[in-house]
Amino acid sequence: MTPLDTAHIHAEATGNDADRLTFFNRLAEAELHLLLDGAEGDTVTPRLFEIDGTSYALAFDLPDRLEGFAGGAPTATLSGRRLAGLLAAEGLGLGLNLEDAPSAQLLDPDALRWLAETLAHAPEETERRIAEVTPPGALPEALITALDGKLTLAAGLARTAYLAGAIYEDGARSHVLGIIDPVPGAEPDLARAVSEALVFSGLEAGQLDVTFLRAAQPLAATLSRHGLRIDLPEAAQTGPVRNPDAPPRLR
Repeated sequence: MTPLDTAHIHAEATGNDADRLTFFNRLAEAELHLLLDGAEGDTVTPRLFEIDGTSYALAFDLPDRLEGFAGGAPTATLSGRRLAGLLAAEGLGLGLNLEDAPSAQLLDPDALRWLAETLAHAPEETERRIAEVTPPGALPEALITALDGKLTLAAGLARTAYLAGAIYEDGARSHVLGIIDPVPGAEPDLARAVSEALVFSGLEAGQLDVTFLRAAQPLAATLSRHGLRIDLPEAAQTGPVRNPDAPPRLR
């Protein structure tokens, strides 16, 4: 059983929108193995099959599943988010874990287009001054779970984060996530991760502000007193790692 299997089974059992969102979140985060017809240089050609006039590429979340389906065929490994964007741009669907996996299914081009557009949505950058920090109060469990999952994937990009309530100088109220000591240049990736956590938590009209702070700043100390602490894991010391978001181009 893989995370995709578990998420798909749960979504099928409940039929809830929130659980379907969780499945698509797992799909975006998964490392997928794309079945190829061939490769030339940095350009690859996915193997396609057609059902009712729609062409589908084939991908699997485990190498053994791909090998069991196609033997020793050529493959490319890339993240689910990257694959969704590539296939959506070509109007293709995705045959995921076909045959006997619990998560086996056909995702049509509209589903991939929705996922690609959702993942491409960038958070807005604004300037607002916080007048008062308050405890976060009762927060939806779905948001806490989504934040924890996304920030776990951001290992090594920051030390800690604090989730708190905020009252701004104009009287507006919101929640704010203060991310402490981010690695220089990691701010856009962290902001996007938080934005995706909000989207995939299933909260309608939800809003969560993000601010980046050094530990020595007074606001960081205030957030630590009033906010819910979230520790980010340290980066694994495993040497150079291939980036699954940078695959060959599809042809």
